[in-house]
Amino acid sequence: MPASSFPAKRAATLLMGAALALPACAAGTSGSTASAQGSTGAVQAISTQEKQEGAKYHPQLLAEFGGAVQGPQANYVASVGKKISVQSGLSNAQSDFTVTLLNSSVDNAFAIPGGYVYTTRQLVALMNNEAELAGVLGHEVGHVAARHSAKRQSNAMKNQIIGVLGAVLSGVFLGNSQVGQLLQQGFMQGSQLLTLKFSRTQENEADRLGIEYLRRAGYDPRAMSTVLASLAAQNALSVRLLGAQENRVPEWASTHPDPASRVSTALRLAGANPGGVLNRDVFLNNVSGLIYGDDPKEGIVEGRTFTHPVERFAFQAPQGFFLVNGTRAVSISGQTGKGQFTIAQFNGDLDTYVRSVFAGIAKDNQVQLTPAAVQRTTVNGIPAAFSVARVAQSSGAIDVTVFAYQMDANKAFHFMTLTQAGSSGVFDSMFGSMRRISASEAGSIRPRKLTVVTARSGDTVQSLASRMAYTDAPLDRFLVLNGLNANSRIVAGQRVKLVTY
Repeated sequence: MPASSFPAKRAATLLMGAALALPACAAGTSGSTASAQGSTGAVQAISTQEKQEGAKYHPQLLAEFGGAVQGPQANYVASVGKKISVQSGLSNAQSDFTVTLLNSSVDNAFAIPGGYVYTTRQLVALMNNEAELAGVLGHEVGHVAARHSAKRQSNAMKNQIIGVLGAVLSGVFLGNSQVGQLLQQGFMQGSQLLTLKFSRTQENEADRLGIEYLRRAGYDPRAMSTVLASLAAQNALSVRLLGAQENRVPEWASTHPDPASRVSTALRLAGANPGGVLNRDVFLNNVSGLIYGDDPKEGIVEGRTFTHPVERFAFQAPQGFFLVNGTRAVSISGQTGKGQFTIAQFNGDLDTYVRSVFAGIAKDNQVQLTPAAVQRTTVNGIPAAFSVARVAQSSGAIDVTVFAYQMDANKAFHFMTLTQAGSSGVFDSMFGSMRRISASEAGSIRPRKLTVVTARSGDTVQSLASRMAYTDAPLDRFLVLNGLNANSRIVAGQRVKLVTY
């Protein structure tokens, strides 16, 4: 969460739009509604209008997802993405495609019309060979080739979305998975609130097209199945690590096939004797060293604690809540409340700051908000101010709390939380946990990174997992990261991925 880039207006729109189920604007791309039928029908080439619109939205998407990773790793991802993209028929020129590796800790990939294709570094870290990378990017390009975003846009009035970029994005590889639903329930910022999802038919078609592109490009088409299996395993692990029970998360099968259900279909489509290359070693050589998880420049989450080494502060979520750090905000989610931590413009007056946040919520969501008088206090030596407003809902009244802190003469941060009426005290411990950190504590925050190692004689999944830079579930994390299971045997010379400091 960059310290100075998250406008209060955006935070208010996303938080209240999700919580109060109020209508939000549906922005999107225009373009032809001509459809693609995979290998049996024509694919409409990228139009000039689509190129212009893609160029318009590209910088906004970069801002939403933490910017673009630069350097050899990003160049490698771009080269693979362009190679697979030209298989779609959208263009025969690799130069017509812009493939971006995003500095985001969310497992995600998507594309927009105009030749713009994206994947996050976190999703790339989950992959185990180049063919899997090509398969994910091919899936997203398949959505564009089949004009799925145009078809989705035609139904936008029936599918109210959250966030102005929701209808622009033409694909989200992880789909409406269990983790995706948890993040939405946690009111993630726009980069993770991609709520206008593809239909079951569209997801299956994108998988099929991605497999076809893999085959055309000379890759092993079975890679689509293996990367979907890895993603399904990661989804399940993340749900457990977030403290949520599987049965508390709605099933996705009613509208979207989750990664687990798509594995067998993708394997069947790949065929019995598919052939093609995986390029595992080339892939591992090119991804080793990627930042894994939160980038310390944007703050890091460790369990229930968020620490920002640049701004030098930390806070802790209440017991039973989990934190997810995003590019523009930190989301807080639990069974008894939701919230965000973010920043807004500050003129030196905390009372005005708090009232302006409430005013933004009311304006953006067209609701009547009458906050109580702003109260002043001090939290661990930090000047603070807060107020609560009650909003009537058909399902019962909710309390909206804004709790702000003046960090210096020109900067303030705030929590914005939602609870059932009378229950705002559930967040009191979090409000009181805000503290400044010392220079030495800030300096001790180190980024995790993806490291490729070669197994030695006697290494096991257990011994290798013990080298992971995690104290919680290191073995499970290692197995999912490498597409292995508890019964997998490690042989000398085998290359595996670790997450280290």
